Amino acid sequence: MTRLFIAGLSTETNSFSPMPTGMTSFEEGSVHHGNATQDTEQYYTAPLHIWRRRAEALGWEVVESLSAHAQPSGPTVKPVYEGFRDEILADLKAAGGADVILLTLHGAMIADGYDDCEGDLIAGCRAIAPDAVIGGLLDPHFHLTELMLDKASLLVAYKEYPHVDVPERAEDLFSLAARTVAGEIRPVMRDYDCRMIIAMPTTKDPMRGFVDAMSAREGQDGVLSLSIAHGFPWGDHPRVGTRALAICDGDAAAAAAEAERLGQSLYGLREELHTRMPPLDEALDLAAAEPKGPVVLADMSDNPGGGAPSDATFLLRAMIERGMTSVATGLFWDPVAVRFCSEAGEGARFDLRLGGKCGPMSGDPLDLKVTVRRIVPGMTQRFGKLSAPIGTAVWVECDGIDIVLNDLRCQTFHPDAFEKLGIDLSQRSYVCVKSSNHYQAGFNPIAARVIGVATPGAITPDFANIPYRNRKRNYWPAVEDPFA
Repeated sequence: MTRLFIAGLSTETNSFSPMPTGMTSFEEGSVHHGNATQDTEQYYTAPLHIWRRRAEALGWEVVESLSAHAQPSGPTVKPVYEGFRDEILADLKAAGGADVILLTLHGAMIADGYDDCEGDLIAGCRAIAPDAVIGGLLDPHFHLTELMLDKASLLVAYKEYPHVDVPERAEDLFSLAARTVAGEIRPVMRDYDCRMIIAMPTTKDPMRGFVDAMSAREGQDGVLSLSIAHGFPWGDHPRVGTRALAICDGDAAAAAAEAERLGQSLYGLREELHTRMPPLDEALDLAAAEPKGPVVLADMSDNPGGGAPSDATFLLRAMIERGMTSVATGLFWDPVAVRFCSEAGEGARFDLRLGGKCGPMSGDPLDLKVTVRRIVPGMTQRFGKLSAPIGTAVWVECDGIDIVLNDLRCQTFHPDAFEKLGIDLSQRSYVCVKSSNHYQAGFNPIAARVIGVATPGAITPDFANIPYRNRKRNYWPAVEDPFA
């Protein structure tokens, strides 16, 4: 009987974030010790549910290990990473190895003393099960390392940004692994360095057409799978940046040629892809000039999905100073403010200090007279087809501005984050979301206009001037021709 071993370990590390990633961060995210598939299927755990269902339908034995996932922030504390890694490896060893090992990872996890957590974990699995088919499911913002390529059999990344295709890519990885263990295919992986660091949302052209063409190429001429490693720009890693990854059937030269073709094609789109984001005042001028709403303003530099605190006040302060009203804004991660509002109760009106708590990149706190309109414990929002927890969400109102606070740090994915509290976004002129791009899947359909704002904060969109220590400056747009 074929034995499948499944596990998950992920976080996205922002090397410049002021917040360490420790055990509490994982506990607030999702931690299951071998029983994630017995719990509700959510964004982090969906691949494990899919793999179990597929394996059991084939009559395979399934061994389930740790599933631990945390919101992006600073480097993971060394004992926390080592403890999680060692738990997975101990479970694999206790199971007597496996024929197939599938891991749901991120790909940009950095811990104290480990700049390549995913490669380290995959190498540990390979040492225990040298003949296993080892597959890694990755966020496209991963750092593709030589160790990962050497020790894994299959690496498959989500194709979409926003990442609304997690279930589909989990299905793809399982299908490839099943065909490999059955001897139907012999996957060979090769990559190509595109030598650029930019943001590449896939909701519109040219990336929309690029991803569609990439998907259509799979299954032709021995091409098994194609992925793009966008790279996570705020991870200070030697290999941060965009890479093309090709998996071909038994042909290393074909895989290398396919990766190069894909990578060069993407590099050729760099000027079209590199969109300038207006700074704060310019963005608010643009928003105010729109004849109708809602105008969606993305507070890009305070995106907790990239490791920012999600408590920056720069955008909200500027709107208050301009006298702007009919505004809905969130999610502000402020557990202290949430507690005060919960203590006061719905309908209470009092002075509340909001945001600006985590450091200089969060700005100064705002002291506001607010009315508590609604409190909802255990709230969720949608991200694609999956549910994502928010924690306790609180709607407070201040002089025509509706503010959503929460106590579980996460970015704003969907209008659910407002509407489940009773805020009708169709009646608001401006909707401000703390997110860089994932918000687009949910908010584009309701927006009269979407404006990404280069606010001050922890995640600068100035890719040419990120202060790397470990990454050479041989990439576009830091240099005009990185291939010279």
